[in-house]
Amino acid sequence: MELNKIKDILANQLNMDENELDAINEETALKDIKMDSLDLVEIIMAVEDTFGITIDSEQEENIHTVGDLIALVKNN
Repeated sequence: MELNKIKDILANQLNMDENELDAINEETALKDIKMDSLDLVEIIMAVEDTFGITIDSEQEENIHTVGDLIALVKNN
């Protein structure tokens, strides 16, 4: 469930097409998804809003994969 919501956030923020979205899984590195640091900030803000959590700067530094985002959601 979290994966699908995070994929929706990524698709919305990065204007991804369906083929790109289908290729995303928990092991997908965020650096492999065409995004810059501003995109990451916007994605984190969207994740915080969607799941009602707060991600601090220390946690943010440890986000490298889609699975890292999912783990943060589950642990908050």
